[in-house]
Amino acid sequence: MIQPLAYIHPQAKIAENVVIEPFVTIHKNVEIGEGTWIGSNVVIMDGARIGKNCRIFPGAVISGIPQDLKFAGEETTAEIGDNTTIRECVTINRGTKDRWRTVVGNNCLIQAYSHIAHDCFVGNNCIFSNSSTLAGHITVGDYVVLAGMVAVHQFCHIGSHAFVAGGSLVRKDVPPFVKAAREPLSYVGINSVGLRRRGFSSEQINEIQDIYRTMFVKNNNLTKALDIIETECQPTEIRDEILDFVRSSNRGIMKGFGQGKVAL
Repeated sequence: MIQPLAYIHPQAKIAENVVIEPFVTIHKNVEIGEGTWIGSNVVIMDGARIGKNCRIFPGAVISGIPQDLKFAGEETTAEIGDNTTIRECVTINRGTKDRWRTVVGNNCLIQAYSHIAHDCFVGNNCIFSNSSTLAGHITVGDYVVLAGMVAVHQFCHIGSHAFVAGGSLVRKDVPPFVKAAREPLSYVGINSVGLRRRGFSSEQINEIQDIYRTMFVKNNNLTKALDIIETECQPTEIRDEILDFVRSSNRGIMKGFGQGKVAL
């Protein structure tokens, strides 16, 4: 299952049924789970932890050292979950002493030329379209979709089930369940198509829509909107997830599309 033209360090831990194509380079402190396929010209460097049944396409570089001048050679990791596909020329850097690891979850699709920098935590079932870029220390929830050429500022947080439109610059946190677009990045509605595909009921989708209308459309300031949501909306896991996300935001959340404008 390993082509003779590949180089694999003798101390790398390679499970059964791993396919390694020609011209792959695998460094010393690497672990790869069973059933994974590694395409030609992939480089997997120290600290990589790759799960089962992944597919890594030609030209990808996994667990390169951080592009951070503060990095001092500490032993850190880049961890990739099971059933994740990494397309051509993707780069994923390992962590620094801030979080000690970079993580990409299970069942993700990271498309060609995307970059995930040091200390990013990416959830499960995420899709990053071509040339999406995460700076360092970013947290991305489950089922997030980044369209092509999205760039995310360091330390931002993107909530679960969010959709960010192509070419967007993400400078503020993006709450869960929403669609984000325009410049500067703004709320343009909830991700109703994605939510229906994932089994959310009509009642849950209406609940999310009512919450974000209060927050973004009805011209309330954020403090007043949060008070209204907490006092007037029934307590549910969805409501509490949104409230917790907004209240814990360090960078502040993106704004509504504009006063007097109606969200799509």
